[in-house]
Amino acid sequence: MLRIIILLVFVFLIDWYSYQAFSTIFPEQNWIKIGFWIFSISVYVFVAYGFLTFSRSSPTPNFGRVISLLVLSLIPKLIILAFLFGEDLVRFLSGTYQSLTGNREGDFLADRRKFISQTALVLSAIPFLGILHGVLIGKYRYRVVNHTLEFDDLPEEFDGFTITQISDIHSGSFDNKKKLEYGVELINEQGSDVILFTGDLVNNQATEMEPWIDTFKKLRAPMGIYSILGNHDYGDYVSWPSKEAKAANMLRLYEIQKELGFTLLRNENIKLERGSASIDLIGIENWGKGFGQYGDLKKATANLSDQSFKILMSHDPSHFDEQVKNFSQFIHLTLSGHTHGMQFGIEIPGFIKWSPASLRYPKWAGLYEELGRQLHVNRGFGFLAFPGRVGIWPEITVLELKRK
Repeated sequence: MLRIIILLVFVFLIDWYSYQAFSTIFPEQNWIKIGFWIFSISVYVFVAYGFLTFSRSSPTPNFGRVISLLVLSLIPKLIILAFLFGEDLVRFLSGTYQSLTGNREGDFLADRRKFISQTALVLSAIPFLGILHGVLIGKYRYRVVNHTLEFDDLPEEFDGFTITQISDIHSGSFDNKKKLEYGVELINEQGSDVILFTGDLVNNQATEMEPWIDTFKKLRAPMGIYSILGNHDYGDYVSWPSKEAKAANMLRLYEIQKELGFTLLRNENIKLERGSASIDLIGIENWGKGFGQYGDLKKATANLSDQSFKILMSHDPSHFDEQVKNFSQFIHLTLSGHTHGMQFGIEIPGFIKWSPASLRYPKWAGLYEELGRQLHVNRGFGFLAFPGRVGIWPEITVLELKRK
């Protein structure tokens, strides 16, 4: 109960300070001030209704609209809060100092300065527009990221071998078939030897993928399309009427993988052959620190030679630090996803790369190397919960393997 009270007080302060900014800039325009409260209250009513009617047994993409409206409303107000609370702190300290030194002039607290309120509103418009762009455009703003990776012991026949990695499709969130088809065409345009999908085909239920089967069936790669399961694929985050219903959902998910033309690897491996040489492709079920740990790396590699070149598909990048990098068999390259880069961040190549995801995952996007082993974390093809992407765009990764 105390937490709810603290949350309500905090939300009230956010709105009160935002109202102060508007009332300072528009002191005579009552319709603007009244409109502010009508908008804020309407948002909270809509959000409260969304949370109260949310059902774990039947989640709906409409809940994403609730999240987007909440984010769109609160983030700009937090900018205003920071500026105006800072101004109040300065006003309070200044008034206190003047009172203690006997140099007080006028009221204890100086009037709120219009300039501060104007600056706060202008700066708050930046995240507002950014979030709006992320919801309307950013979530389908596919980008192709290319990397060339060099290995001493890559078989000569695989010199120049190309992989297109996609991850975190989250089909239950899609709402625009035309833009989705463009993304699939962009994957095919890369012309890679193989396509590897590193998990989270759905948000919760296999049926979410059914409207998009014909779209993703168009994916093509000469040496095949291989996939693994992500933490959302198991249906662990929804309520099922029975164990049998959950098991049936998994069976349907396996069937859909086949319908898509994906070869699903579940704690197993296959050989990719080129000429007289081969490399081992390993796929394990989800294993994540703090998430479901269904993966069994020992089982997946039990029949492999220590000397073979190995590529591992493992959905959660925390698996790399927890098991892979110190595993008894040397795994050259691990491909992961899962983080989505939190679908929010700032990336300017050569200058800055930051996302809230970095607070939870030290390895959250891009390439990493440790103990001679390489890891690539894909930023995700789809989106989840928040129906948008701000600064962290949906990613199609093309990896070219080269022999040193």
